[in-house]
Amino acid sequence: MKHMKPISETISEIGGIVCTSELSKAEYKRLRRAIKKGEVIKLRRGVYASASSLMNTMIDVERVVPDGVVCLYNAWVYHQLCTTVPPAFCIAIEAKRKINIANEIPISIYYWKKEYLEFGIQQYTISQFQIRMTNPERSVCDAIRYRNKVGLDICAEVVRSYLVRNGRNISLLMEYAKKLRVANILNTYLEISLQ
Repeated sequence: MKHMKPISETISEIGGIVCTSELSKAEYKRLRRAIKKGEVIKLRRGVYASASSLMNTMIDVERVVPDGVVCLYNAWVYHQLCTTVPPAFCIAIEAKRKINIANEIPISIYYWKKEYLEFGIQQYTISQFQIRMTNPERSVCDAIRYRNKVGLDICAEVVRSYLVRNGRNISLLMEYAKKLRVANILNTYLEISLQ
């Protein structure tokens, strides 16, 4: 009898996450056994990940949280605006959406108004995954918007790091700040930082 490699290994080889629609009946049976053993984790209905893939630095956000937007800590680190290690994958979704995610996945969901998901978001390729994430200017505005939750020191670091980078776009930054109603606070940070 031919030895089959564990389904968790197969899943890891194809990116760490699999949908049941991509599996044959035989693979699905192996998947069910692997879930019982703890080798594979259910992310949400019909979507599973090998336990080892969840230890990687990036997950396939689109499969775990369809239409999710990577934001806050993850965006700050990616854009080199902050040195704080993200406590979890910070993902924004529309406020009215409901989504169930396995407790094993380190994901923090942020519920944003629909209009806040319509600007300052770009497509990036990270670890071969297509990720929707806030761009640098939007990321700075979000730091100001969440300053009381993330801490004023992190907020100040993000603003300072942005102001010294090449290719910064202050007019776009101000446009986003107005849309997010943080323009006055941003002006205060700019005045302090540019002195």
